Amino acid sequence: MKTASPILIVGLVFLALATLSLGTGSMNIDPPALFSALLGTSDPGTSLIVWSIRLPRLVLAALAGASLALAGAVLQGITRNGLADPGILGLTAGAGLAVTGLIWLQSHGIAVEPHWRPAAAFAGAAFAALVTAVAAQRDGAIAPVRLLLAGIGMNALIGAATLVIAMGLDQQLYSAAVVWLSGSLSGAGWSASTTLAPWLAILALALAAQTRRLDLLSLDDETAAGRGLAVDRCRLRVAAIAVGLAGAGVAFSGGIGFVGLVAPHMARLMVGPKHAVALPLAALCGAAVTVAADLIGRTVFAPLELPAGIVASALGAPWFIWLMWNGKDKKG
Repeated sequence: MKTASPILIVGLVFLALATLSLGTGSMNIDPPALFSALLGTSDPGTSLIVWSIRLPRLVLAALAGASLALAGAVLQGITRNGLADPGILGLTAGAGLAVTGLIWLQSHGIAVEPHWRPAAAFAGAAFAALVTAVAAQRDGAIAPVRLLLAGIGMNALIGAATLVIAMGLDQQLYSAAVVWLSGSLSGAGWSASTTLAPWLAILALALAAQTRRLDLLSLDDETAAGRGLAVDRCRLRVAAIAVGLAGAGVAFSGGIGFVGLVAPHMARLMVGPKHAVALPLAALCGAAVTVAADLIGRTVFAPLELPAGIVASALGAPWFIWLMWNGKDKKG
């Protein structure tokens, strides 16, 4: 009952945000008309707005937010660092660099199908994770503070490389790359969601099978090894899942920051550190936060539209500062 209540509460919040997102915009749609459109019984114009514009965007925001939140929860668990996040540790930047590279190939006449984006983003995120981990090592161990500093440095380095590549694009592709890198969900279609959904489903199922091991990894290495866990091999396995989740989320939503930091903390505050219950709730929180960021970005400042990534960063940065101020560099 204690677990069901937070999931129910966050689920209701998500449904409320989803309803607002689908009904709010240049043309507002009241709930009865929205319900009719979802059932396919409304006028063609309303159905077109809901099914072809707003619903694909909503679904993509939810899927990307869930992916980033799960990645953040895993990273915080295996590093025992409450400040760990796909963006802060350089994974988001690495995935962004890889996808920008695909756009560069496209600008040079090399056709790259959209379904290759997750694979490229995974490779970019994996490279960034590897370099960050190597840079943070000292005497065979990775200190939380060193990991954080290495991630910040990796972000700066990869960000500069991404900008150099983007500046070599023509004006149209450059504008598209900049908008994408800022975490904009504008123009999202069903193809992105239908490509991301299988990746998320497969990786989430793989992660679900690792929840007990994640609980052990959250302890110190000696205790985990004493309970029969192959620590290094298990950490590498779940880290690969986190990299895949971060890469897949970034591949279609761009650079939406701080969702992977905030959502896991929200979940643990409600249900505690057990990953079997915290991970599903973190995914739901991540979906809600991303949908809220996108909703705020396209409505509050209308007719100007701010990318969801900018809004999420504006909302998440104070949380990050609060965590650092309170010294919560350890998990929990």
